[in-house]
Amino acid sequence: MRGGRSIAVSGVKGRPKEGYFGAVGGGLWKTIDGGLSWNPVTDGQIKSSSVGAVAVSESNPDVVYIGMGESCIRGNIMPGDGLYKSTDAGKTWTHIGLGDSEAISKIRIHPTNPDIVFVADFGRYGKDSDERGVFKTTDGGANWKKVLFKNAKTGAADVEIDRKNPDVMFAALWEAYRVEYQMSSGGPGSGLYNPPTAARPGKRSRAPAGCRKASTARCRSRSRAPIPAAFTRSSRTTRAASTCRTMRAGRGSW
Repeated sequence: MRGGRSIAVSGVKGRPKEGYFGAVGGGLWKTIDGGLSWNPVTDGQIKSSSVGAVAVSESNPDVVYIGMGESCIRGNIMPGDGLYKSTDAGKTWTHIGLGDSEAISKIRIHPTNPDIVFVADFGRYGKDSDERGVFKTTDGGANWKKVLFKNAKTGAADVEIDRKNPDVMFAALWEAYRVEYQMSSGGPGSGLYNPPTAARPGKRSRAPAGCRKASTARCRSRSRAPIPAAFTRSSRTTRAASTCRTMRAGRGSW
């Protein structure tokens, strides 16, 4: 077995012996015996081989989404071609969009509705691109709406949903690029976003303790928060489960 490095892994709720990992150079792999054996499940069905994100629906574990390309922008990386979806636990796969992106950072599925999905899209590695930020679908990937976008230089590094209150979310943006001869990490586009509420308008927050200014999107904070529809920057430090920004379950602003 040769899958390569992995930055994407998911268990399956209700099926304790099933799991998936995405290899950055070898597609998606699946176990049904608690990790004793692994088998590739995307060979011949996807057009790029680097899987950077994987998510399995909690409410329907046959529904699996994968995002192509790795957002850990090291010296040797392979670009992806957007998103794929399986509705039969990995047997067959369909491309469902965001094909102009070279790296999908994270995929988060609504805890009770597998058709509602949020995607943190890094975009292109070495040049400006408009297909980056946080995207949302409410129809299982047939259509995507950009719900958080800073600028053409800034991609999304992470997005989190509170499983107990999916109207509350966190999102992390990261201004970064990688070309053949150099890498840049951090910039004015980076930051943490949270959803607006009646009590507290959402604004950009200061980085949580332990976050380095140059790479806000790569720090970790401790708590969990819900998934919002719209995202705005928070005016104060927010306790977040993701690494750098918060939002509301896609309803409009960050």
